[in-house]
Amino acid sequence: MATVTQWIEGARPRTLPNAVAPVVAGVGAAIGIDAFSWWKSLLALLVALALIIGVNFANDYSDGIRGTDENRVGPLRLVGSGAAAPKAVLAAALTSLGVAGLLGLALVILSGRWWLLLMGAVCLFGAWFYTGGKKPYGYSGLGEIAVFVFFGLTAVLGTVYVQAGTVSWPAVGCAIAVGCFSTAVLTANNLRDIPTDREVGKNTLAVRLGDTGTRRFYLLLVAVPYLVTILLGIAHPLALISLVTAVLLVTPVKAITGGGTGPGLIPVLRDTGLVMLAWSVLTAIAIALG
Repeated sequence: MATVTQWIEGARPRTLPNAVAPVVAGVGAAIGIDAFSWWKSLLALLVALALIIGVNFANDYSDGIRGTDENRVGPLRLVGSGAAAPKAVLAAALTSLGVAGLLGLALVILSGRWWLLLMGAVCLFGAWFYTGGKKPYGYSGLGEIAVFVFFGLTAVLGTVYVQAGTVSWPAVGCAIAVGCFSTAVLTANNLRDIPTDREVGKNTLAVRLGDTGTRRFYLLLVAVPYLVTILLGIAHPLALISLVTAVLLVTPVKAITGGGTGPGLIPVLRDTGLVMLAWSVLTAIAIALG
């Protein structure tokens, strides 16, 4: 039976910035158009956190029963390591996704944004079939697109829309930037796993692009948010302060360009996520004040 510490590690807390950052950016954009609601923002945050934890447990379960985590280089996987029974991890995944669904339903009912029910259903569907089902799309190189859509466009714009009933151009910019950061986190993860994923037939985008192509793709992804920052600075000059977060990318970029592999790439995931969170906080403050 897995210990509490192992369950926490299995939930992959290093990925939580991917849930927090888009909501923070969305809140800043909502304040920028005088539409902030603290309780709607809080519910949106809880939905995002429950969803990402559910995704992590679902991936752990699905990859584990397929045997694709047996030689994993990264953080602990509960099923693959044998620390927890598959049924227990499945229950954790379904519980987390169920909580996300219920909180999302409450947010829709209380806000009256009924069409968001469809968006919520698509998010839950995407969370499960990323590595679940007979033909998981994460095994076909579509994971990066899903992360960009769900933890970038959907999370940021959904946070704004549920409060304002509309979105703004700064919100769109934030959604693109956060989506690229989140995708960069997954790209670094999949770059690390290219050798083992190729062996088990898991054809992620990194496997398809190859080592060199994946490293170039990561660099492109982390560059886009700073182009967005410059564009945001035209209407919100204070947003240019977010450029300082590029300094925090020096270490992960060195690991990527220096040919880091295996365990050497694990810190890249954490550092990229923290840069995303820092960028989101500063940009949200700038838009709100502007």
